[in-house]
Amino acid sequence: MEEIIEQLREANQPVPVPLELPDEELLVEIEEQLFIDIPFVFREFLLTVSDVVYGSLEPVTVTDPNAHTYLPDVAANAWDAGLDRSFIPICQDGSDYYAVEEDGTVVLWREESDEVDEETWESVWHWARDVWLES
Repeated sequence: MEEIIEQLREANQPVPVPLELPDEELLVEIEEQLFIDIPFVFREFLLTVSDVVYGSLEPVTVTDPNAHTYLPDVAANAWDAGLDRSFIPICQDGSDYYAVEEDGTVVLWREESDEVDEETWESVWHWARDVWLES
């Protein structure tokens, strides 16, 4: 995990208005808005690297309600599109969503087929290494 955080920090691209990292209190507010608990590993991800901007994928953020990556809005859109309510989207990719399960496993849900791909990632950190950093 530390190695992936370091790689993401090194890859972070400068932007005119940098994102901020959330605190625990904000994550509790987000959970209340979503009516679902954020899995521990995804919570760590949000607390440590949700301010990173890199590549073509844009993982969800929680500090700016006006951002197009704002988790409650992305989740509402994903669930409206058909993603099962037990998943929390971590990143939109076109009309598809990478999402985290309650146990922390990351899946890719494809809107066109309304199905989850067979390929999964053990955690959001594995997804960040294998997908986000490769985007």
